[in-house]
Amino acid sequence: MDGVGAILLLGLIALFVIIVAIAGMRIVSPYQKGVVERLGRYQRIAQPGLTLILPFLDNIQKVDMREQVVDVPPQEVITKDNVVVTVDAIVYFEATDPVKLVYNVADFYQAATKLAQTNLRNVIGEMELDSALTSREHINTKLREVLDDATDKWGVRVVRVEIKRIDPPADVTQAMHRQMKAEREKRASILEAEGARQSAILAAEGARQSAILAAEGSRQAAILAAEGQAEAVRQVADAERYKLEVEAAGRGSAITTVYNAITAANPDDKLIAIQYLEALKEMANGTSTKIFLPYEASGVLGALGGIKEIFKESDAR
Repeated sequence: MDGVGAILLLGLIALFVIIVAIAGMRIVSPYQKGVVERLGRYQRIAQPGLTLILPFLDNIQKVDMREQVVDVPPQEVITKDNVVVTVDAIVYFEATDPVKLVYNVADFYQAATKLAQTNLRNVIGEMELDSALTSREHINTKLREVLDDATDKWGVRVVRVEIKRIDPPADVTQAMHRQMKAEREKRASILEAEGARQSAILAAEGARQSAILAAEGSRQAAILAAEGQAEAVRQVADAERYKLEVEAAGRGSAITTVYNAITAANPDDKLIAIQYLEALKEMANGTSTKIFLPYEASGVLGALGGIKEIFKESDAR
């Protein structure tokens, strides 16, 4: 009986040890870190994997280290030019220190939401409506910097902030639509006027170029016609001059031939003078304005004195 009791006791002890061992096992996921407390005091940080703690003495709080999202509810904000707009945003953050996140803030999501709402009022309240509508990137950057500084003591890093929408009042929206429509119509009118002006300029430029080209063509045609006429006149004049020169050269050659024949006959001066005058008479009957005298005939001029004697004798008879 005592042996059975001892076995039963050992079995109970073994079962207790197994239960205690199982109760002391904790599994931390790869995206988590655990904050281990012993009797209410911070003990250590448990890394991802299997972690052993003392049952009934230790407590572990798991902190998600992944990037989290805080959706900031829509709220009304007054801009610098006193326009009430409805704004909502999304804040992305990630835990950097699980100990600070556990001990420095009681409810991080509520704290981050209220902090984002307050800073949205401050950032957009310093801007006019038009600037707020067109400067979302500036609002996102400034809000992220403010939130990041404020949440640093909570062990959280604000990754980015995105403005989901900025809604002006209905009457302001309608006025903006009318303004945009008027601006588009204005730009369309300006573009049409600019197109008409460019078309008129191009048409005038084309007409000017056409007139210039036509005048240039007429000038070139007149120049070519004048050059052709001048060339024709020159060619006719050259041909006429060549003809006259040929005729004169022929007459000069004839005179030279007669002179040579007379010289070969050895005539006296009176006969030579008479023949020379007859030759000059024939030459003068032509249309040429030039008379060529052979070099050898220069001596015949000396016979002119003999011509005078012939005329004297004729008068005496």
